[in-house]
Amino acid sequence: QVQLVESGGGLVQAGGSLRLSCAASGSIFRINAMRWYRQAPGKQREWVAAITSGGSTNYADSVKGRFTISRDNAKNTVHLQMNSLKPEDTAVYYCNADYTDYSGSYYPAVPSWGQGTQVTVSS
Repeated sequence: QVQLVESGGGLVQAGGSLRLSCAASGSIFRINAMRWYRQAPGKQREWVAAITSGGSTNYADSVKGRFTISRDNAKNTVHLQMNSLKPEDTAVYYCNADYTDYSGSYYPAVPSWGQGTQVTVSS
């Protein structure tokens, strides 16, 4: 079993910043890529950013240049620094990862999503 716990959300004015964190724990031998997603009210969950174990990053066009993803491999944590926030960034933010457990089994994603962290950007 692997658990994901997101934190760091809150209410911020447009143009402000927040830093989200996500910790993965449980039967993890190695995490490959870690990813952030978000889900706005009435919309489907969408991918936001990803980072490989080697530090290569990729971003959705909507956040490119404003968000920065980083990770601490030793702690199995991933962060999302969000700057120049816009009202359309309002959503619940979730993380996920693909990983290998101690038996050598590979999982393309953690089956159970965490509770997420709410980000609300006021105009």
